[in-house]
Amino acid sequence: MTAHQTGTREEWLTARLELLDAEKELTRRADELARRRQELPWVRVDKDYRFETAEGPASLADLFGGRSQLMIYHFMFGPDYTAGCPSCSSIADGFNGFEVHLANHDVALWAVSRAPYPQLAEYRARMGWTFPWASSNGSDFNFDFGVAVTKEEWESGLARYNFADQDLRPGTEEEQRSLDGFAQSIVDTDWQTYRREGPGMSSFALQDGTVYHTYSAYSRGLDGLWGMYQWLDRAPLGRNEDGMWWRRHDEYAK
Repeated sequence: MTAHQTGTREEWLTARLELLDAEKELTRRADELARRRQELPWVRVDKDYRFETAEGPASLADLFGGRSQLMIYHFMFGPDYTAGCPSCSSIADGFNGFEVHLANHDVALWAVSRAPYPQLAEYRARMGWTFPWASSNGSDFNFDFGVAVTKEEWESGLARYNFADQDLRPGTEEEQRSLDGFAQSIVDTDWQTYRREGPGMSSFALQDGTVYHTYSAYSRGLDGLWGMYQWLDRAPLGRNEDGMWWRRHDEYAK
């Protein structure tokens, strides 16, 4: 016998209609937030960022591929990682399906990471992905757009992430060992090397040959891009999680 509340179909429908009103209100609020995102002032990008891609060296403007809009997922894959972050990998699993739709709606979608391009290409092949992925190795791109911090910033306890200064250093030796063990288990490095990278997304516009930065989001601001959670939020038990339960898609038991 389930411990969850049960009821008749009529009782379910009454409760469901009440919830529907709340869902519609949330949808209206989401529409309003989307409008406000589009009203943000655009910031001209004057720095000449360089990337390495499957087709060779590229500028930020090149990534648009003839389109007027560019969306970049800042994928956590540092130069010293042995694989991409499992969380970013879970989010990126959805890119193949809708990248083609965005491309045909004047929007280019790219992942960008600091690892050298050969590492990205090898991991992309392992994951079976086809969406475009660029390396920003050697450029300031990830630092300037808030998803990488320098060693000096880390050691000062003033690592800028999600529009605020944060101290990402472990507080105790026990916490240090635990976090180092976690980082070792997923990307074969220590906590500092792992967490000096962060996830995020940024949007850009190209008009009259000029690139503009229009929007960025980090942390829980990426929830809407994580497809599996949109399904779990509608599942009977919801997210129902205790810690990091997900894996890279080729690491689950068969």
